[in-house]
Amino acid sequence: MTTAAGANPWAIPPLFARLVDDTSLLQPQAAAPGIGVVVSRYLSAREGRYGGLVGQLVCPVSRLSPLVSELARSVLSRPVDVSLVVDTGLGAVPKALSTVFSRSSLLTPRTVETAAPPDVDAVWLERVAEFVPENVVAVVEPRRPQGVDPDGTAAWLNAVRRVADHGCAPRLRCGGPRVSDVPSVVDVTEFLRVVVEAGRGFTTLGLREVVRAGDGAIPAPYGILNLLVAVSRALTDSDVHGALESTDGPALASEIEALSERAVTGVRGLLSRCGADPEPMPVAQLAGLGLLA
Repeated sequence: MTTAAGANPWAIPPLFARLVDDTSLLQPQAAAPGIGVVVSRYLSAREGRYGGLVGQLVCPVSRLSPLVSELARSVLSRPVDVSLVVDTGLGAVPKALSTVFSRSSLLTPRTVETAAPPDVDAVWLERVAEFVPENVVAVVEPRRPQGVDPDGTAAWLNAVRRVADHGCAPRLRCGGPRVSDVPSVVDVTEFLRVVVEAGRGFTTLGLREVVRAGDGAIPAPYGILNLLVAVSRALTDSDVHGALESTDGPALASEIEALSERAVTGVRGLLSRCGADPEPMPVAQLAGLGLLA
């Protein structure tokens, strides 16, 4: 697998370039680290040896003002790429974007992300599009049903298809504080089938492992490598289930290393970002598997 910057031994391979977003500000404020801690950690990681792995800083609209204040006190080499998550209603988006655009030395808006009802329709999606400028990506997460609900799952997948067909990026929640936040292998496989058919890139939330753990946890959370390999296999109509269920890190790493440049471009064209709480950033695990220098 070629690197992103030629002979530079510290270069991040294109498959991992700007892949991992910091989503720690999405945690409940009582449990989340302070904004000062998050900003310091994010900037340190971005400017560090593996800074090319660092994606966007994800911030709820309700916490944007303190984030701006903290960044104003920081020494920035360049603006922070920010993803705004709507947690106070779509009506708050114009003001939030105005704040971001007015502080262009501190922030660059990349995405606006929002949850959506399973019956999301073109009217609702058009309203989202009205709030989001053309150079900012609209990300929409249709709510997935909890438990075994075939009708609800079918409605969820139809909503994902409508989101993709409307030109928005679907978001797949892969984990969270509730057991039900981890989707089944079947659900993830069907989600990937929909986005492959639509040809629309998607994002994830809740990926906190590099490789799925084999510790008997039910449901076991997916790893970043599991999803990357699953996307690669979905694009070639191969064994997606096996990729998602694997706990064999070296085998997943070997498959990733064997990807051609064209395959890497296809994977990242579909999976644009992985939302995670990178404390620590997964560099030690990736380096241990031979995927980072």
